[in-house]
Amino acid sequence: MSVTDDSLIYEEALEDDTELFICEHCGAEVSEEAATLFENEMLCDTCLEEQTFLCFECGNRHWRDEANDYCGNEICDRCYDYNFICCEECRRTIRNDDANYIDDYEDMPYCNDCFQDKNKIIHGYDYKPEPLFYGSGLFYGVELEIDEGGEDRGNAEKLLDVANQYEDHIYIKHDGSLINGMEIVTHPMSLHYHTKVMSWDKLLAKALDMGYYSHQCNTCGLHIHVGRNELGESIQEQENTIGRILYFIEKFWDKLIIFSRRTEVQLIKWAKRYGLLDSPKNTLEEANKNKGGRYVCLNLQNYHTIEFRLFRGTLKLSTFLATLQMVDEICTVAKKLDDDEFQGLCWVDFINGVNTDVKPELMAYLKDRKLLNGGN
Repeated sequence: MSVTDDSLIYEEALEDDTELFICEHCGAEVSEEAATLFENEMLCDTCLEEQTFLCFECGNRHWRDEANDYCGNEICDRCYDYNFICCEECRRTIRNDDANYIDDYEDMPYCNDCFQDKNKIIHGYDYKPEPLFYGSGLFYGVELEIDEGGEDRGNAEKLLDVANQYEDHIYIKHDGSLINGMEIVTHPMSLHYHTKVMSWDKLLAKALDMGYYSHQCNTCGLHIHVGRNELGESIQEQENTIGRILYFIEKFWDKLIIFSRRTEVQLIKWAKRYGLLDSPKNTLEEANKNKGGRYVCLNLQNYHTIEFRLFRGTLKLSTFLATLQMVDEICTVAKKLDDDEFQGLCWVDFINGVNTDVKPELMAYLKDRKLLNGGN
């Protein structure tokens, strides 16, 4: 029936002198009313809709492979090149007139939302920029909470001016656990870069000068992130090193309480322990099973880092550097020794292995806290 019907339609079309056209994409025969000539190609209505589009900007028709998206609308390549640009941060298409630039020397465009975030002085708690790495070896990212001096844009600008005079070293974030302060966050840096290049002396002094506290506040912590990739060549080696780090913290918990300048009650709230088992491997396996959130002595939830959360905040330079040096020493020894060697390590052996010339602040701090001797 369908063949006969098609023949009748064709014959009737001939009798009516209706001209039929062949669609050059699908091969269908269509009447003049259902065909469109586009760039020397005859298309049926269906193929015209599927293969071409009307540009939202200029209103002209173009092949669909020339389409660019703008807020759900299609624009042609020519209009895109002349009138639009891509946001450097979120990759969204924006109009040239709507593009923002950080300064006169910056040629990277940002949409309004990304520009506001980039141009913020005090970022939201979840803000995580692309990390910038300084130095080589083990990398440490610092989160230093300061309080009672205000979550103040002007103060934040002054801190940024001190630390970021030559490089983009730090950014500043809101922290809801603070009463009236903010959090200073560094990009990942080696211990040498932290101690010899980063202007911690000026930064901490500026914070003190503006009325901020850290050690004196029960609200403030000093958190140190360690890059996982540098803890071993393979994921398994990294996990082995992390197991030894956690084993060290659990084994020498009493001494690290003294070192941290926090009380047992404070640690239970902000950096509770997992519990010591008979080996680094089993200690880590149990920690991974129990999870415990991020308010633990060693936060394991981050994909790229582990986070030491034991330490109380400080604006005293020597204490700050001693804390960084302690974390570096723990990580270096954990990376160097195997599980059996590490299990046999006693506190005195660990302290005797510290290079006084490289880590003088650590040795002075251990002496001051009466932690140079004693126990396994």
